[in-house]
Amino acid sequence: MTHILVVTLAGIISLFLSLYIRVKAKDAPGVKPYILVTILSSIFTFAYAFELASSTLKEMKFWLEVEYLAMPFIPVFVLFMCMEYVGRKIKTWNYAIFIIPITTIFMMQTNDLHHLYYKSMKINRDGPFPLLELEWGPWFNVHAIFLFICLILSVFILLREYRKSLLLFRMQTLLMVAGFITPIIANYFYLNDWSEGIDLGPISLSIAFTFHGVALISLQMFNVAPIARDSVFESLKEGVLVLNQNKVIVDYNKAALIVIPTLSGHHIGKPIAEILAENPELIEKLDEEIESDYTSLLDEQVTHFRINFTEVMNKSGLRVGKIITFINVTEKVQMEEKLKQLASIDGLTQVLNRTFFMKKTEVIFDDISIDGGNISIVMFDIDHFKRVNDTYGHEAGDVILTSVTSIVKKKLRSTDYMGRYGGEEFIICMPDTSLIEAANRANIIRQEVEDSLVAFYNEEIQVTSSFGISHALLEVGEDRYSIQQLIREADQALYTAKNKGRNCVALYNADELLLQI
Repeated sequence: MTHILVVTLAGIISLFLSLYIRVKAKDAPGVKPYILVTILSSIFTFAYAFELASSTLKEMKFWLEVEYLAMPFIPVFVLFMCMEYVGRKIKTWNYAIFIIPITTIFMMQTNDLHHLYYKSMKINRDGPFPLLELEWGPWFNVHAIFLFICLILSVFILLREYRKSLLLFRMQTLLMVAGFITPIIANYFYLNDWSEGIDLGPISLSIAFTFHGVALISLQMFNVAPIARDSVFESLKEGVLVLNQNKVIVDYNKAALIVIPTLSGHHIGKPIAEILAENPELIEKLDEEIESDYTSLLDEQVTHFRINFTEVMNKSGLRVGKIITFINVTEKVQMEEKLKQLASIDGLTQVLNRTFFMKKTEVIFDDISIDGGNISIVMFDIDHFKRVNDTYGHEAGDVILTSVTSIVKKKLRSTDYMGRYGGEEFIICMPDTSLIEAANRANIIRQEVEDSLVAFYNEEIQVTSSFGISHALLEVGEDRYSIQQLIREADQALYTAKNKGRNCVALYNADELLLQI
């Protein structure tokens, strides 16, 4: 018979979905109530199929009582499933709702004593096959209203979250809603006696679970995070990506768009490598699954992130995915860079301090040693600086130091590095600069310093400076020189300049010290 086959099919679909979801997503929110719904529905529909196949009132009544061992709980677990799916915790007092289905079962099993559920039962043989004809009692109406309220509340809970959801979640919601509306319509037809005495409830379940089957298998209804993600993810400042064990995008929050602005709801269910095809650096970092730093340049704005990975495990301890968190550490990086700069800069003159200058110059020297090239070291100090301090005070000395270093910095190239070597003595590293070029530039600086007058209160102070220069022309891979050696040679040349009367430039030569005024 067609009706029996359709009802049996509904039971098979329910049983299949309960087994399928038990294997695929047993720990996801809403799954446990859903499994109970599908199991109870299969019991209900199989029992109704046996009722339709029965020919005596006793047999029909027996299978009807079996149906009512499962059916009254279905709307409750549907409601609980929807609540968990959207992230609402089932509270202890919510379980009081079971009073009505338990009472329904009691009323049904003891109906012969009071007839409050069914006033009468008889077989109607007027149709193509015998059907159980029932006259409803007052508690049946209570049960019908309760079922209707539970299903309507379930639909309302889902639709309330619909607008806040991504496209994929919206499709899930619509399919779930369609599945829940189907029994409502079917029961409306049955209660109004428009179904020729056939209870459309069990039959409608085959349609309802077909919708759910599409949502489960095609859209991964429970494998993909539920709609409740909005209340958790969107409140996070950190960008979050959720991947399954196959590195397929399961979910993300809005903050993740700062890192991957091309993300959209259409990308859920697609491999992360496909989405980041034009960003191999980020793909590599995500594949390594090691905590690391990542710098993003969007709209000429540099943003620094710390990438963290968290394994997602099921209750069996098996890895089912991972959560990737992008923590914006731009402020921290900028602060560290600022602190690093402060640690490397002389507080008064705002040039490199001696320690950092040495480190920087050693790196430059090593690079030139590898490829070959020129490098010059210029060392200079302010003539008779102690006399300035003794005459005008240390405050005036500080003004002189800052004024002279300001003059020098304006004459340097972006590739040159200047440091305070100690007291009033300074040092300059000039990469790719010959000895003559360095001497000419040093002499320009010397003349600029001499021509400048430093205002200090009502006084105008004039100072001069002396320069010593060393130079090396390095062959590829040559190791005859060292930066320390060049500094010593520049210091010797400076000593010669001071002995020659100061306010001049002296060049170091291995054979003799040449003097340039």
